[in-house]
Amino acid sequence: MNHILVVDDEPQLLRALKINLHARHYSVLTAATGAEALDLASREMPGAVLLDLGLPDLDGMDIIRGLRAWSAVPIIVLSGRDTATEKIRALDAGADDYLTKPFVMDELLARLRAVLRRPPAETPPPRAVIGDHEVDLVAGTVTGPGGPVRLTPTEWKILTILLAHPGKLVPGRQILREVWGPDQQEHGNYLRVYLANMRRKLETDPARPRHLITEPGIGYRYRP
Repeated sequence: MNHILVVDDEPQLLRALKINLHARHYSVLTAATGAEALDLASREMPGAVLLDLGLPDLDGMDIIRGLRAWSAVPIIVLSGRDTATEKIRALDAGADDYLTKPFVMDELLARLRAVLRRPPAETPPPRAVIGDHEVDLVAGTVTGPGGPVRLTPTEWKILTILLAHPGKLVPGRQILREVWGPDQQEHGNYLRVYLANMRRKLETDPARPRHLITEPGIGYRYRP
């Protein structure tokens, strides 16, 4: 069975969704707070997330971005926020679909089936090791022998892409497209600068990297 994580602080809606999903042979996980949702997602690896934006502890947009830092799990937003601006913000943050409350249950189930039919994307593990450093993509932290290591948002994006393909070559043009957009695919100098900075932060010997590898003229590789 597909595990579906339902995140909402309305007990009646949680109960209704759980009953309907169980009737369609889905296994259901529930969370009433953003912190609980992120913790469950990292431990249980659900097949999809149904997410309310108005939670008591975290804004739903932050939860979407938190999940997208390490996971490609399909996210369907269920929200009372019905403006076009809110829908665009959620989709830009990484949501796959958006339904405004109140919604028709059959429509939600149809949209859930649609996102579950999509081929799974490669995603990085919630945690990884680079030499003496432990990377926690859920918490957004890197810890080394000397304590926390700060990565810039762009460095995080590059690292997440590489960690999603352990041992595999990732073309430089692909990284440029995913991080900076399709108009920047020829600017390989961007990547060279960022990878040099990342090696200084994460590699024991930046001049002889063992984990963040350059394949000259082709791309980059994360070697576990």
